[in-house]
Amino acid sequence: MSKKDSKNLGFLGYSFQVKLAKQVMEDGKFSETIIDILDPQYFDNEYLRLLIASVKDYHEKYETIPTYDTLQQVVNKDIKREIAKESAVAMIREIQKSNDKDCLHIQDTAVQFCKQQELKKATQKIQKILDSGDFDKYDECEEIMKEALSVGSETDSGIDVFHAVDDVLSDDFRKPIPTGLVGLDNLMDGGLSKGELGVILAPFGVGKTTLITRMANTAYNLGYNVVQIFFEDNPKVIQRKHFTCWTEISLNELTERKDEVRKTIEGFKGRKGNLILKKMASDGTTIPNIKQYLRKLISTGMKPDVIFLDYIDCVESTKQFKDEYSGEGPIMRQFETMISELNIAGWTAVQGNRSSIGANVVEADMIGGSIKKGQIGHFIMSVAKTLEQKEEGRATLAILKSRFGKDGIIMEDIIFDNGTLKIDTEETSDVSFLQFEKGEDKRRSDIVVKAMEKRDDRIKKKKQ
Repeated sequence: MSKKDSKNLGFLGYSFQVKLAKQVMEDGKFSETIIDILDPQYFDNEYLRLLIASVKDYHEKYETIPTYDTLQQVVNKDIKREIAKESAVAMIREIQKSNDKDCLHIQDTAVQFCKQQELKKATQKIQKILDSGDFDKYDECEEIMKEALSVGSETDSGIDVFHAVDDVLSDDFRKPIPTGLVGLDNLMDGGLSKGELGVILAPFGVGKTTLITRMANTAYNLGYNVVQIFFEDNPKVIQRKHFTCWTEISLNELTERKDEVRKTIEGFKGRKGNLILKKMASDGTTIPNIKQYLRKLISTGMKPDVIFLDYIDCVESTKQFKDEYSGEGPIMRQFETMISELNIAGWTAVQGNRSSIGANVVEADMIGGSIKKGQIGHFIMSVAKTLEQKEEGRATLAILKSRFGKDGIIMEDIIFDNGTLKIDTEETSDVSFLQFEKGEDKRRSDIVVKAMEKRDDRIKKKKQ
C-alpha cells in the first residue's frame, strides 16, 4: 500500500476493503454476522460502495447474499450510465479474483474496520460542531462518539435460566404502567412495562393524540415521570387537553370556565411524578436527537418512566435509503432500542393508509408506508372510527399484537370523545376478530334501520 493510500484510507484501505467485500459475497456465515453493521459509506471506492449497498438491499429483501452473477444482473438493471455500469462490473470481477488466503484475518478485522470508519465519520461530525461554536450541541459530541464506539459491540452474554426465580414468578415481575383504560389494561396484563414498545395504528383525524394524551395524563396521576413529545401541535393545545382530562370540562369550554379550570388543576400540581411536554421540529428530528434530549433530562435528575412519541412518522432516518419507506422500519427499531437502553416504556403512533379511513376495524395491513414499522413492537393496537362513530364520540379498538396478553381482540363501539378526552372501555364486551366478522351483517342491518328511523323522524318534524 502506498503512503498516500495509507494516509487517506487508514491501514484498512483499498486492498482490505476489496477482500472484505469478497468475504461478504462468498462466506454466508460471516456475512450474516457483519451485514447489518456494514455501512456502504465505510468503503472509500465509489463502486465498492455501490456494490455493498446493492448486496445489503438484496439481503434485506431476500434474506440471503446474491451470487456474483445475480449481483451483476442487479447492476445492469439499476445503473443507467454505461461507463458507471462497466466500472461496477469491473469491480465485481476484481472482488471475485482477489486473493483470499488471509480470509480469516479479514473476517477477524471486519468489526475493527467498521469501528475505524465509524470513528472517522464521528470525528468529522464533532469537528463541524466544534467549528460552529454551537454550545448547545456540545453534549451531542458525547453521543456521537458513544454510538461510533458501540458499533459491533455486544457485551450481553445472556442470563442463566434459573436467575432470580422468585422475582420472575412474582405477580408484578413486569411492573406495568397502566393506560387508565380498564378494559385495555386487563388485556395488557396491567399496561406497558419499561423496555416495552406500544404502537397505536390509526388513520388521520381519528384521535391518536387524544389517546396518547389520555394515557400520559393517567401515568402522571399515578406518580410516574412522563415525557410527551409531539411534532404537529402547539404546546398550548396539548396543555389544554391535559386540563380537560383533569377537569372533565370540554376543550371548547375551558376558556369561559378558566377560573374553575385553574382551581381544579392546582390540585394536580406537585405530585410525585413529572409531566414534561416537548415540541420537536417536524423536519430533521432523528431518534438520536430524541435520545440526546432524554439524556439531558436524566442529567438534571428527571429520569422518565414512560415516553409518548406523537408520532413516529414525523421522525427522520439517520441514514440515506433508496426511498422514504425503506427507512421507516429501522427508525422504529431505533426507537425500540432507545427505550430498552434507557429502561423506559415507550408509546408511539403510526398513520393508517387510505383504506383505514372510515373502516369498521383498522387491521395490520392498513398501515401507511412500510409494513415493517408495524411489525416492531411488544404491543400493537388500532383505533377505528366510522362516520357515525365520529358523530357519536365513539370508536373501535383492536388488539393486533401482544407479547404479554391477549391479541386478536376487538373492543367495539367504546366511548372515545375527542372534545372531552373521555375514553371508556368498560361499557363494551371483548370479541374476537372471527366473532366480529360474524356480526358484520347484523351491524349493517342496524345501520340501515337507524338511517331509516332518522329519515322518518325528519319527515315527522317537517309535517309538524
